[in-house]
Amino acid sequence: EVQVVESGGGLVQAGGSLRLSCAVSGFSFDDIDIGWFRQAPGEEREGVSCISTSDGSAHYRDSVKGRFTISSDNAKMTVYLQMSSLKTEDTAVYYCAAEVGPCSDYWYNLDEYEYWGQGTQVTVSS
Repeated sequence: EVQVVESGGGLVQAGGSLRLSCAVSGFSFDDIDIGWFRQAPGEEREGVSCISTSDGSAHYRDSVKGRFTISSDNAKMTVYLQMSSLKTEDTAVYYCAAEVGPCSDYWYNLDEYEYWGQGTQVTVSS
C-alpha cells in the first residue's frame, strides 16, 4: 500500500522559514516524482514545486522561485520543501503527491499524480 505523509506545518511570522517533509512508502523511491501543492481557503489547489527523485531535477511556480527549495533524501524516502521569506499569501494547506516517473511537463496539474497525502497547514502571520 502506497502512503504519502506530510509533516512540518505550523504558524510562522512573515519573513520566517519553515520546512515541510513528505515521507513516501509502498513503492520504489528511486524513480518517482513528488509534487507539492497548496490550497488556500476558497481557492483552487495549485502546484508549488516538483522534484524527480531519479536525478533531483526540480520545478517551481514563479511566485516561490528563490524562496522555496525542494530536495530529496532517497535513503530516507523523504522529500523536503524548505520555505523561506514566507509571505502571508503563502498561507494554505500544503499537500504532497507522488507518481511513478519523473516530473512531467504538466507537473503542476493535479491529474498528474495518483497518490496524495492528507495535507499540513501552513499559516503565515503578518
